[in-house]
Amino acid sequence: GLGNRLLWAAVTAVRRTVRDRSAWVGGGGCTMPPLLGVALWFWARSLSIVITAETRGLGESERCMDWGVDNINKVQAYDGEPTRVKCPLFSTYIKSNYTAAHASGLTLVWYKTSPNQDLEEPIDLNQAENRVSKERDLLWFWPVTRKDSGNYTCMLRNTTYCIKVAVPLHVIQKDKDHCYSQKEHILLQDFGIGETSNLTCPGTTEFYQSTVQPIITWYKNCLKLVSDSIEPRPIGLLLLFPVIKERHEANYTCVVSITNRGVSFTLTRTIAVSITTSQGHPKPPNLMRPKIGERFEVEYDQEVNLTCQAYFYYIRGSSTAVWWTIDGWDAKDLAPRVTIQESEELWPLKNKVVESVLTINALTPSDLQKNYTCFARNSQGIKSRQVILARKAPNYMIELGCALGFTLLIVVTSIVVYHCWWIEIILLYRLYFGTDETVGDGKEYDVYVSYARNAEEEEFVLTTLRTVLENDYGYKVCVYDRDSLPGGIITDETLACIWKSRRLLVILSSNYLVNGTQSLLELKAGMENMINTGQIKVILVEFEPVRKMGHVKELKRLKTVSTTIKWRGVKSQDLSSRFWKRLRVALPVKRRADPSDSSLETSMCDFV
Repeated sequence: GLGNRLLWAAVTAVRRTVRDRSAWVGGGGCTMPPLLGVALWFWARSLSIVITAETRGLGESERCMDWGVDNINKVQAYDGEPTRVKCPLFSTYIKSNYTAAHASGLTLVWYKTSPNQDLEEPIDLNQAENRVSKERDLLWFWPVTRKDSGNYTCMLRNTTYCIKVAVPLHVIQKDKDHCYSQKEHILLQDFGIGETSNLTCPGTTEFYQSTVQPIITWYKNCLKLVSDSIEPRPIGLLLLFPVIKERHEANYTCVVSITNRGVSFTLTRTIAVSITTSQGHPKPPNLMRPKIGERFEVEYDQEVNLTCQAYFYYIRGSSTAVWWTIDGWDAKDLAPRVTIQESEELWPLKNKVVESVLTINALTPSDLQKNYTCFARNSQGIKSRQVILARKAPNYMIELGCALGFTLLIVVTSIVVYHCWWIEIILLYRLYFGTDETVGDGKEYDVYVSYARNAEEEEFVLTTLRTVLENDYGYKVCVYDRDSLPGGIITDETLACIWKSRRLLVILSSNYLVNGTQSLLELKAGMENMINTGQIKVILVEFEPVRKMGHVKELKRLKTVSTTIKWRGVKSQDLSSRFWKRLRVALPVKRRADPSDSSLETSMCDFV
């Protein structure tokens, strides 16, 4: 308090007097006697108590109204540049100005609180060269240094009244190789495209008299602008833009060179310029969605999303809004069944698109009877558009598509199955639905076997082919050497046997094509019968590869109209092999007395 400060001043004065007296006496190292020091301390303490009592008797205010820290009026300054801190009490907190407050007996006192500290310390206004000075409600720094950062408290008081507020001062440094700092609170400026405008170096005229013409240098993104440049053109404190274009969007820095008490200083200010839509003819919002008369088809018990999109042209100082109403009520008041979700997308020239999505949970029939209206508003007007909800008509496309897909699947599957197992399918059909070809045709044999009279072919015919056809498949086989009458004419007997047979089975081999053999006679007879009457069909079995098949014209013709089945040796011996299946398809349909014959069962099992 005031008493303590007076006590300390008194003790200091006594010590200075004793020190001066010691020096005057001779400087022999004389010191203050202990009793004298104690007496002086009690005298000063008594003086402090008296002064404090008198001061309190006058009614000094012990409590002070503290408004805390005013961050709105905080000050930023570059290290080494002049700055000032203005007390905001007179502009914000009290209805008075400095002159009136001073005339009424109020005193304005400044204190400083360093960063990370709570102690308010008096400001030393007696620094060398008057670097820090006080003028009315302003605190000046010529220049400011980094150690000046902190909160500066201005206190206005008298004996009965006290109020104070603190203003932050942040001293920053410019970024390396840069004309300004990214930490700076940069002033924002909007320019409408196509307009004529200018920039003024802000917050600098207070640092020099109006009669002084300072030197000002302008920079665009820290690149110096010369005075003879066309766009933009620096003229004194102004930076002129004859016609605003998109390329003018940048950070502009002005550096003002001034002199104070013979010392040169600089002031740096940065302005961020953004290019917007021309402000000459502001426009109302444009509703992009929903379209005029747009109709939404919906289904009951489903979630419905209605989208409203509005395009806003930038208008300086204008607010924007997008909202939904349902039967005239704000949709937000109908939560939680109805929810609203908004988003915003920035476009060039600071235009924007605002989207509002209205979501209806579990649509009911009553919802179709309501009016849904989307609104968009700015300073130039309001636009609205209605949405029509209608129940979606039944859609049979899915069912039709499934049916067609299923049909196509069946067709494709059938084709694949038939392509892979067509022989088995034919045999299965013949087994249950085939017509017996042996009934009433007047034939005695099912098949006549024609082969070269050679040991290998003869063994194949007699031991393999005949045995399987007769024993396993129940066919009646005619082999000339076994079934012809002895002593007869070969030609007549051969023709008679062929005429009595339903199929002519030709076993092709290299020995089969020898001229003048029994086999060729049988082949020609079968060909003639097939051509003339059509009562016999020829089946070719390629027992072994035949190279000169084309030399026999009858055989060459048969290759084009008859079935050719290849015998593949060991692979074809199994009754489930493809050889026997194809051979059975080529042979006539004949029902056995016992349909459950083992050979048929084996074949069907192979198919499955």
